[in-house]
Amino acid sequence: MTDTATTAPQHGLVVLDMAGTTVADGGLVEQAFTAAAERLGEDPATMIDYVRATMGESKISVFRHLFGGDEQRARQANLAFEEAYGELVADGRIAALPGAAEAIAALREQGRTVVLTTGFARVTQDAILDALGWRELVALTLCPADAGGRGRPYPDMVLAALLRTGAVDDVRRVAVAGDTSYDMLSGVRSGAGIVAGVLTGAHGETALREHGATHVLASVAGLPGLLREYEA
Repeated sequence: MTDTATTAPQHGLVVLDMAGTTVADGGLVEQAFTAAAERLGEDPATMIDYVRATMGESKISVFRHLFGGDEQRARQANLAFEEAYGELVADGRIAALPGAAEAIAALREQGRTVVLTTGFARVTQDAILDALGWRELVALTLCPADAGGRGRPYPDMVLAALLRTGAVDDVRRVAVAGDTSYDMLSGVRSGAGIVAGVLTGAHGETALREHGATHVLASVAGLPGLLREYEA
């Protein structure tokens, strides 16, 4: 991806979450978790509070906790989740959040490299990118398996974005944005200079700030303006 600005911005790498930040969730994650639990004969009502609290985390990690470390059961559940979410995407239930594509375009016009990250498996991430026509929108997309498998709240995907793109020479020149507490933790733990929470997804302002948000925005549409003003 070629940036259009002639002067390198301070925050030259922007790492954005997908579901809830740039992509409208609309309860799809919870629906897919419910479907997965039912396909395995489990009661989803006993799981949903933990699922909500850990939004943004790698889904296989969530299932490992829910099934008490039973790896085979966790992998079965994760496969059922990915299948259920894929079916929702195929049914046309996925959409970009208003202003998200325009914000990404504006960030690139400011000379920044943009990377999209997710807690989903690669097959689901690719299905979302295809449904939205976003394959060529950003420089790089990452799922937990692309960065060692741990996912959020570990900083691995943010650091992998820096290493793979080489867009900046200092982690403090990275900006991270997301809608969950785990997005904020991964940004803080990576050393990113800006960790922005957005209010279009799973968690509210209090939770985002408690987990390290340096800024809270109504939506990702405000991020190009925030970075421009911060660097002025």
